[in-house]
Parts: sequence; C-alpha cells; structure tokens
Amino acid sequence: MTQYDVAVIGSGPGGYVAAIRCAQLGMKTAIIEKYSTLGGTCLNVGCIPSKALLDSSHHYEDAIKHFEEHGIQIPGQVKVNLEQMIARKQGVVDLTTKGIQFLMDKNKIDVYEGLGSFKDATHINIRKNDGKTDTIEARHTIIATGSKPSTLPFIEIDKERVITSTEALKLTEIPKHMIVIGGGVIGLELGQVYKRLGAQVTVVEFMDRIIPGMDAALSKELMKVMKKQKVSFNLSHKVKSVERKGKEVIVKADNKKGEEVVLKGDYCLVSVGRRPYTDGLNAAAAGVKLTDRGMVEVNEHLQTNVANIYAIGDVVRGAMLAHKAEEEGTMVAEILAGQKPHIDYNLIPGVVYTWPEVAAVGKTEEELKEAGVEYKVGQFPMRALGRSRASMDTDGFVKILADKKTDEVLGVHMIGARCADLITEAVTAMEFRASAEDIARMSHAHPTYAEAVKEAALAATADRALHI
Repeated sequence: MTQYDVAVIGSGPGGYVAAIRCAQLGMKTAIIEKYSTLGGTCLNVGCIPSKALLDSSHHYEDAIKHFEEHGIQIPGQVKVNLEQMIARKQGVVDLTTKGIQFLMDKNKIDVYEGLGSFKDATHINIRKNDGKTDTIEARHTIIATGSKPSTLPFIEIDKERVITSTEALKLTEIPKHMIVIGGGVIGLELGQVYKRLGAQVTVVEFMDRIIPGMDAALSKELMKVMKKQKVSFNLSHKVKSVERKGKEVIVKADNKKGEEVVLKGDYCLVSVGRRPYTDGLNAAAAGVKLTDRGMVEVNEHLQTNVANIYAIGDVVRGAMLAHKAEEEGTMVAEILAGQKPHIDYNLIPGVVYTWPEVAAVGKTEEELKEAGVEYKVGQFPMRALGRSRASMDTDGFVKILADKKTDEVLGVHMIGARCADLITEAVTAMEFRASAEDIARMSHAHPTYAEAVKEAALAATADRALHI
C-alpha cells in the first residue's frame, strides 16, 4: 500500500493548489479526482468555460452593435456559429485542464482517477471507473470535493429543457426564450451570454433585488444596465412550479402581492445557488462531522473534528469562490508544514463577469449601517473618464466606503469595464489598511479605468473629486 504525507480529495482550484503547495514544501502528495480531467467544477464546467462564452458573445455583440460606430464595416450579415463557439470554449477548457496535469507532473504529485472515500481516518479507498479499488494511506487528508448546482425540491432537472449551468455551457441551439430562476452571479452571467446571441431572457428572483449579497447600489446599477440590454426581471417572485411540455417550459410564480405569474419559454436555467458536495465521501468512516446540508465542519485552521483531516473550498463555510478555495488550500499546506499563515476573509473579493463587470471587497453600506459604523462615501461615475468614453464603456461607477474618523477604507464597490481586474487595487490597499487619502494621493496612469478608483477616493476625502 502506497503511503503519503498528504492526500487531497478533489482537484478543483482549492485541491490542486493545496497539492502543489504541499509538494513544494517537501511532502509526498497524492491527489484523487473522480473525473477523467483535473480542475474540478471551475475549470471544467464553471469559471473558465463561462468566461470563454462571455468573451465570445461579447465579441459578437460588439460586431453587430458597435463596430459600425467605430468605423468598422463588415460586408454581409454577421452570424453566430454556436457549434464553433462551444467548440472554442471546450478548447480553452482542454488546454487549461492539461495545464493542471502538467503542474501535477512537474511537482511529482501522484494522480489517482476514481471516487475517493474514507476507509478510516488514515486510509482512502479509490474506486476506479473499471470497478477496481485501490487503497492508499495518508498521514493527512485534505477534503476539497467542491460543490454542485442546487435546485428546488419541486423542480425536476431533465438536463434538456430544464437545465443547470453545466448544461447551459453546451447547448446546441440558441434559446428563443430562456427563463432564469435566480438573479445571482451564475444566472446573470449565462443569461447575458444567451441574450447577446439573440435569446429573450427573463430573470425570476425571490429577493427584491439581483446579486442580493452585494452592495445595494451595485444591484440597482446592474439591473438598470441589463434592462437597457432588454433583459426582463421579475423580482420578489416565489417560484412554485416548473413544468415541461414537449419543447415548452412553463414556470409559475407568485409575486409579492400573492398573484400568480405564468412564464413560458423553451429553456429554464435553474440557478439558485450551489450545495457542498460530499456524496460518496463516506466521511462517517473517518469520524468527520458534516452538517445537515453536507458541509464539512472546520475550525479557524480549516481542521475538522478529526485532527489529521482538513477541508477547504466550497465544502466548508464561506463564499463559494475559486480564489477563496486557493487561499485555503495554500493555508492548510503551510499549516501542515509548521508555518503560521492566515486569511482575512473580509478581503476576499467577489466578482460578477457580466458586462459591465461588477466587483467588490470589504463591507457593504448595508453592513456598516447594521453594525453602527460611522462612514463616509466617495463615488465616481465611469462616464466621466476619458478612457471610458474612448471605449464606449460609460456605464457604472466606483464607490469607496471609508471610516468617518480614521479615513481607513472599509469597502470598495465597483461596476464598469474591467472591474474584475480593478478590484485588486482595492484589495491591495485594504490589506495594508490604507486610508482613502492614501489612494487619492497615488498617481494613476491616464487615461485608464483605474482613475475612477482615485477619483472615488478623492470624493471620499472631503469631496475632492476633480473630474465631476
């Protein structure tokens, strides 16, 4: 029986990063993945393929809506080749997952393909696709089994017309009318992909606003922009049934007045969040405690109730984000090596990859109000930037929340072009506990979208914004 210092169950961003860091620190490491490709949800059916489709559909939308204004004329009609678009997406996925295999080889990490399940606290059975089972021994184990799409109890996902994000990434036709249940990140991103390609898109959301976990100002601005893009929204609607009849899907929901609303489309994307995935793990055999929802219970060091077993990523508490999982994977590896790493969960940024992009880090205005913190606000519109006007990306703003007394930056919320990249400036500043004045006094290249961050900081510093 092969013995390891560390075995990692799951090869998503958290798992494979944990394995690499363990190997870098001199530990003999194995990684177990039940699918034939590494990378988990993020690389195979999540972050990477969805961004590939977002980029492709964005190019198409630019071609049909904006090229002429830029002085670019295309003879003939611009058409979508969905088959090629999906094929390109798969090419990006294949290249990325092969890159993870390269990293495993480079770091001399043993890869086991099969379903990993605990035999006991130090032994893991690996059931391979051919039905055979291997068993390995591990001094420490890191559970990194990720998450799966959630659904509602009364909805039957048939993977044809009533679908999750996984199926939405490989449709063979452009929907005529896609009904999206859930106004969160995944539903809005994939809804925008198919809206750009010509589908009618209707979002049904139980809460009174979209992206409800983010600052309310971002929710309001994103919905305003997406309405301009002709996406329809039914907020404060409680879905009560989803029925398929042939090629038609009928969604019934009650609005806030209790009135029944009936929506009909040819596809229904169920995007109501994700659940921790521990099916088949046999955690009980190792004595690892799970919650009623299948989440692994951990302490502040990501250690389970069994001392030699840790858990990271979507399978533990906190935001279900690939980069959060990566940080946790690194942290556990360094703890096992005797180091003392830490993660500031308040400074894990969140991003929505619609266009305009939405990004945030730190406290929202609603959270500061609830906590009774005195704060000041600096906000600057993207339309006031020369760079935004040059690229015709004038929607959105940057909003900085700073402590009223100390001027320390407490939260940064932005919507606009390239905000997924811009948010890192805010994370860096907040890691060093910068004040709004610190950011305001930094030189920002002109013309750039990043100037909006400086101007918002100036606005938070005695209302000193220069260009509004």
